[in-house]
Amino acid sequence: MNPTTMEIIGTLLFGLAVIHTFLVNPIVAYSHKFEDGSIPNRILHFLGEVEAIFGIWSLVFVIFYSFIDGFMIQDAGHHVTGGVIHYLNGVNYTEPAFVFVIMCMAGTRPVLKFTEGIISFIARLMPVGEKMAFYISALIFGPLLGSFITEPAAMTVTAILLLQYYYKHGMSKTFMYATIGALFVNVSVGGTLTHFAAPPVLMVAGKWKWDMAFMASNFGYKAAIGVVIVTLITAFAFRKELTGELAGHGHGDGKPKTPWWLVVIHVAFMGLVVLTAHHPKFFMGLFLFFIGMTHITHKFQDKLKLKESLLVGFFLAGLVTLGGMQGWWLQAILKQLPDLALYFGSTALTGITDNAALTYLGSLVEGLSDSAKYNLVAGAVTGGGLTVIANAPNPAGYGILNKSFGNDGINPLYLLLGSLFPTSIMIVCYQMLPGL
Repeated sequence: MNPTTMEIIGTLLFGLAVIHTFLVNPIVAYSHKFEDGSIPNRILHFLGEVEAIFGIWSLVFVIFYSFIDGFMIQDAGHHVTGGVIHYLNGVNYTEPAFVFVIMCMAGTRPVLKFTEGIISFIARLMPVGEKMAFYISALIFGPLLGSFITEPAAMTVTAILLLQYYYKHGMSKTFMYATIGALFVNVSVGGTLTHFAAPPVLMVAGKWKWDMAFMASNFGYKAAIGVVIVTLITAFAFRKELTGELAGHGHGDGKPKTPWWLVVIHVAFMGLVVLTAHHPKFFMGLFLFFIGMTHITHKFQDKLKLKESLLVGFFLAGLVTLGGMQGWWLQAILKQLPDLALYFGSTALTGITDNAALTYLGSLVEGLSDSAKYNLVAGAVTGGGLTVIANAPNPAGYGILNKSFGNDGINPLYLLLGSLFPTSIMIVCYQMLPGL
């Protein structure tokens, strides 16, 4: 397949965006050389926001596209037939919009308290100390709940709980990187018990006719085993830091107790959004009603995480804008690889491109065997924790936990190192365990 000029430019800009993600810390450090609040300081801070990177480079791509192929070409009937507007009309922005909405809903006080209650209940059944029990319960059941409340929601809820009870209380950097690595990997595989919760599975389930029973027997049970192993070993490795009582747990925060009926309403809203995940006109309208409901019940609410959710949506929108130009080289690679090489190739490629984009491109390749399909998707979810761009929910967790790592934020190299152990466990599970 011979790439077009725009595909080559899109790939070069995509590569620059990936490189940019590894330079955020030096950029933020350099911003401190300027007066706080000054225009250069704010510009550099913006350029140092991981969530903004792909949006920034997609804007550069749009400018290039406009100069080379035109801004908007119309026929006699005023139908757009070319130019950058025509290209953007063909890009599917449903997933960024969905992640924005579900992240806002999942980050509300009633949903957090409900999920925390489930995790706390399970933790109380464990024959270990409170601090370790809650940690184990959160890192196992938070991600696995993602199979039902979607991965973006699971990431948001679990990251907020980890922030509230661990990251805010002087844990070591080693612990923090190991935990975020486990979180990213666990969430990436934790949504594979069903066919509608994990973005890379969503992209292929319909075309390949993968239902819930297929996912649970071929992917889900392996993921659950891997999540348990990763969490227990990580908890054991940091048992000294996880000794004692859970800081702040069991103490009121001075706010009214969330009534049960409000939790039911929130869960119902989230359920409708999940049910209509492919229909943005409906779930965006539903979201407007949700905002009104939170305003009416503000007594039991915290401030909506609109800024954080918008940044994540911006990140993903930029990713799919540039990702649409990567098919010319990704498909060529996927066609040539044998099954095992396809699995490891998919795992590695996920680290430099969104795993949903990878599986979507794979679904366009005709004639893939059943084993090739399995290895493509298994590799995509296995590598979903390697970088912040590897899996759609990762920017949500990154945005929530980033400030806990100090002024420099999360180091991409240390994040990669922190995710290597849980990734290796998932490799063993997906390659050694049989389908049921």
